Amino acid sequence: MNIQIQDVSPTRKSLTVSFDANEVAAEYKSVIGEVSRQARIPGFRPGKAPASMILKQYGKAVSDEFKQKVVGKAYRDGIKESKLDVLQVTNVQEGDIAPDKFASIVITVDIRPAFSLPALDGIAVTVTSVEPTEAEVEAGLNALRSERADFKVVERPAAKGDYVKLSYEGSVDGQPILALVPDKQIYGKVPQTWEEVEGENEGLIPGLGKQLAGLAAGGKKDISVTFPAGFTGAPALAEKTAIYSVEVLEIRERALPELNEEFFKANQVDDLAGLQAKVRNNLTARKDHENLGGKRRQVIEKLLAQVEFPVPESLIEQETQAVLRQFIQENQRRGVPVEQFEKDKEQLIAGARQSAIGRVKTQLILARIAEQEKLAVEASDIDAFLYRQSLQTGVKPEKLVKDLTNDRDRLRSVQQSIVFDKALDLVVSKAVVTEVASAPAA
Repeated sequence: MNIQIQDVSPTRKSLTVSFDANEVAAEYKSVIGEVSRQARIPGFRPGKAPASMILKQYGKAVSDEFKQKVVGKAYRDGIKESKLDVLQVTNVQEGDIAPDKFASIVITVDIRPAFSLPALDGIAVTVTSVEPTEAEVEAGLNALRSERADFKVVERPAAKGDYVKLSYEGSVDGQPILALVPDKQIYGKVPQTWEEVEGENEGLIPGLGKQLAGLAAGGKKDISVTFPAGFTGAPALAEKTAIYSVEVLEIRERALPELNEEFFKANQVDDLAGLQAKVRNNLTARKDHENLGGKRRQVIEKLLAQVEFPVPESLIEQETQAVLRQFIQENQRRGVPVEQFEKDKEQLIAGARQSAIGRVKTQLILARIAEQEKLAVEASDIDAFLYRQSLQTGVKPEKLVKDLTNDRDRLRSVQQSIVFDKALDLVVSKAVVTEVASAPAA
């Protein structure tokens, strides 16, 4: 056997593995022997039939197995002798593989890039105080009250926080929006809908709710709305200015429930102090969770900034496709048409690729940390994963175990994810944490 290695790129190598005729002949003879031992030829015991008879009856099976065996040997021996840390095979050129002939197989592989880890101790990160302010507690109480709010009809002009029942019909440059987006009637003409006046969350039609204050029931108004660039609800309206003829049908005022015994009981507390404590605890838990996520993000950003190495192209391509699939699936659930993806195809691919490079680089760094720190997946880690999945999906743990056992690729992916999390958590645990003041509520 002879091996030649050629550099294709810093992370891609081409191995040419050559066998002389005798080595190829030995593999061919070995395959015939294996097939002979399994074959059932009348008049012969297994393994005793002549090679000519085996070839006559099982010639194609012998030929296919022979070629696979030579290529497999080329890969195994080539990787062993070259001592390359292979991440993925990107191409195999078998050439002419025939009995009693010289064979040369070219295998192209992407390898793990070489790099040194920075110091893992003392990475500086910042967090915000988890102690809720009185204003945040008050906002939390009002949010709980809003969940049980009543809406009463009022005979006055609409004000911030009210809900307005209205009808509207829109046009762009005098042309009805219904003609521009006939499959999206809700953006063109609606006989009756509700809109919050100056609400924090943007309504269906951006900016419409912010221009309803002061209108009374029966009032009419032409409202100008400019749809933002990249508007996904109805892409044909993106960056266009529309005029909506609005008529107010009814105004309802949000009436928050009293902080009384009935309300306390509904929230499983005894009094106002108990409710405030509950809100405070929930806010603290949420802030603590946000801080943990923030520390993890900061650690990753600083590791990426300190380590530079070429990223294997095959991994980038795989991750780019994964990012695109996730993006498209999420947007399809929101009703974005397929035509929009085709229109923005080049931009989407470029963005997905950039994201993929960062993800792959992060994974390679975390894998190196796990190797250096000798981190491994324990049975308890898999149990914890299955428990979380069962809670999230409602699927029984026994079913999840069975599915995972039958899907080796999925199992490997879960194990890899667990190891990456362990590596990241380890570095986060060694970080130097500085607490900064929370940004004031808007």
